Amino acid sequence: MDNKEFLGTEPVGRLLFKLALPSVVAQLVNMLYNIIDRIYIGHMPEVGSLALTGVGVCMPLIMIVSAFAALVGSGGAPRASIFMGKKDVESAERTLGGCFVLQIIISVILTIILLVFNEDLLLAFGASENTIKFATDYMSIYAIGTIFVQLTLGMNAFITAQGFAKISMITVVIGAVCNIILDPVFIFGFNMGVKGAALATIISQGISSVWVVRFLFGKKTLLRLKMQYLRLSPAIVLPCVALGLSTFIMQSSESVIAICFNSSLLKYGGDIAVGAMTILTSVMQFAMLPMQGIGQGAQPITSYNYGANNMDRVKKTFRILLTVCLSYSCVFWLAVQLVPELFAGIFSSDAALIEFTGRALKVYCGGMFLFGIQIACQMTFVAIGSAISSIIVAIVRKFVLLLPLIYIVPGFVADKTMGVYMAEPVADIIAVTFTAILFTFQFKKALAKKALVEEST
Repeated sequence: MDNKEFLGTEPVGRLLFKLALPSVVAQLVNMLYNIIDRIYIGHMPEVGSLALTGVGVCMPLIMIVSAFAALVGSGGAPRASIFMGKKDVESAERTLGGCFVLQIIISVILTIILLVFNEDLLLAFGASENTIKFATDYMSIYAIGTIFVQLTLGMNAFITAQGFAKISMITVVIGAVCNIILDPVFIFGFNMGVKGAALATIISQGISSVWVVRFLFGKKTLLRLKMQYLRLSPAIVLPCVALGLSTFIMQSSESVIAICFNSSLLKYGGDIAVGAMTILTSVMQFAMLPMQGIGQGAQPITSYNYGANNMDRVKKTFRILLTVCLSYSCVFWLAVQLVPELFAGIFSSDAALIEFTGRALKVYCGGMFLFGIQIACQMTFVAIGSAISSIIVAIVRKFVLLLPLIYIVPGFVADKTMGVYMAEPVADIIAVTFTAILFTFQFKKALAKKALVEEST
């Protein structure tokens, strides 16, 4: 059997488990990658809480960098899988090469912007006179490693899309292990503080990016980076960008939302409320990243079989994805409601911050039990190439609902600070309802349309 056809032949449940498990492990490790700096920084002697808040202010900028990687990777990888399902390897490799060049160009532009406008952006994003030094110290070093972040996150999606989930997992594990080892060395051993945390991060990402690029140029990959395809062709990259736009909006809007949260929280609750938000964002990653890992495991199966017009496997993959994601989101919601201080204590030893964050966390994650539906539907939209639907879902949740609610909800409650946090669950519950209704109609429509196209050809 052609080793490229296993995505269309192996039993769906077993195949999803085989692909999703490494993806989930990779996302869990990636979660450590993202939050390990914050854990060490939050426990720095004397200045831990302020340093944690300062690094938290950098998160919107870091989210934007990751969002641009997702713009290219999450749009290009499903299209490459669909081409593989159609047995069109040349188009798949042209997609890979075009996305690689696009990511390098984006990286250069982002690096220049971050280095030139570093302090101005951080002040606009919620840094105060107490935290701006920590924020600029971290971001000025992190900006230099932008290209490593772009290549690691964006190109790793193409490894996963081919079904090499274990290789994709190793990419993340390499970086995470390096980061975990280097963080205490630079932060405490060399007494570099937040600068050490940033330096450890970019070195680790650099190592991961070398691993990814080396694999895609090597002999084991099914889709190979070839010199003749390393060109920026609009016909190749624009459809990828269009498909990746929903993921980009979802991730970059997190940056906009973080700015709005930070400014409102600074107004109503001061630095402690902004510091709590840093922890809340980190805890939300505990919830989101494993579900995204499961979705990434399902993506090559869905995309390949959609391209091969095997709709029974597409529908079965979605049912399993929905069941697993919804079960996980319910269990996580219950844990947060029962022991919120346990999560808060991971990031800080400050008793006041832990107590405040515990109360905020129960409110902020109030709608989390439904979020498995949102993830399963949105990632399936992307996997079948339904760009418009995935963009609509992303825009409604973030811009139509959450953004205005951050400013509206505090006006209706006595505790203004908790009112800001309350915007999140209100938006989540409404957004999940909208997404489920849209998906019910659009998924059936997309499968029927695909079947008609195949019959006519």
